[in-house]
Parts: sequence; C-alpha cells; structure tokens
Amino acid sequence: MVSSPGVPASSDRRLRARLIGLVNGIAPWDDLERAHLRLAGAWLSSGAPVHRTRKPDVPETHLVSYFVVLDAERGELLLVAHRKAGLWLPPGGHVEPGEDPWAAVERECREELGIPAVASDITGEHPLFLTVTRTRGLGEHTDVSLWYVITANARTLTSYDEEEFTAIRWLTPEQVLAESLDSMDPHLHRFTRKLMQAARATGSPPRGRTSH
Repeated sequence: MVSSPGVPASSDRRLRARLIGLVNGIAPWDDLERAHLRLAGAWLSSGAPVHRTRKPDVPETHLVSYFVVLDAERGELLLVAHRKAGLWLPPGGHVEPGEDPWAAVERECREELGIPAVASDITGEHPLFLTVTRTRGLGEHTDVSLWYVITANARTLTSYDEEEFTAIRWLTPEQVLAESLDSMDPHLHRFTRKLMQAARATGSPPRGRTSH
C-alpha cells in the first residue's frame, strides 16, 4: 500500500477503509454506475495512492468530491461553468491527502461559493452517486468522483470563485435534462434522474418529475 505523502500509514488505512465503506454504501443507479463502483472498490482495495499530489495528473487516478447544490424551494440545481474543463459542472474539487471527502465538500464550498456546506435531508453527509471519468485536454487523468448533495437558498449565494468559474446557473431538473451533454459533465443527466428518485423516496422532492 502506498500512503499519501505526509500521511501516516495508520491514518491512510483508516481513511481508505472509510472510503471503501462510502463506496459500498452507494446503491447503483444503473449498470454503468455498478461498473464504476466495482472499479472504485478495486482501486481502493489495491493500495494505490488515492489523492492528487501534483497538478494536474499525479497520480494518474485520484479522488474528487463533487457537491450538487439544491434549492429545494425553487426546485433548482446549481451548475458552474468551469474554466479549465470548459463544461457546466457541479462545484467540487480534489480531496487533499488525509482529508475526508465530506470535509473536502465543506472546504470547497467555502472556497468556491462562500457559503457553508449544509447536507441535504435527502442524502445527509453521504455520497449519492459515483463516477469514474477520464478527463480531457492537457494533463489527462482519471477522476473517481463522489457526488454529494447540499442544500442552499439561491438568494444567499451572491458570489463565486471567478478564478475557477466563468458563470453560474440555477436549473430545474427538466432544464438539466434538456441540455446537451456536449457542454456538461457526461454523467449529469444520470445523476439528476437518480437524485429525483432519491428525493421522491424520502418524501421531499423538489419541483419537477423525471423518469429513469
């Protein structure tokens, strides 16, 4: 097993066990997520390094925390136009060595949006979705991404990190699904459908209905 630089081996083992537990706790939405969960589980169990230690691609595969901001009153999700990726994405970022993925959500939410990360009643402080994605452009690498859901009132979000993002948008689930994936994260439609199903299951759906 290769520990992250500066992280004691015992702490690395505990964190890796925590990550394996998080992955095992995600119910797959479809066959693709089932395959991604298997890949992520095998990667974590292999002892391969988990955290990015040098931008943009060392190690070649590393862990990311996405957080989708939901305004349940308005039934809208927040997307950001990411400068480097050239795509509309949820906010988020790489999990630092020794950092818990939820702690990464809290840190990135403060840094990128200037608001506290408040876990959604739909998911709590647990990821809803997992993806394994090959990035494109300079420094290609593989992101293993845990997708969290947080809640916020759109009126309280008055600024964002303009070094990271060129713009932000609030969209209903139907509007997300109507957008071409050419300009978005390739898994965003699947995530949106899974979120709507989870919201209905907990009795707190935002406006808008989607089907698998």
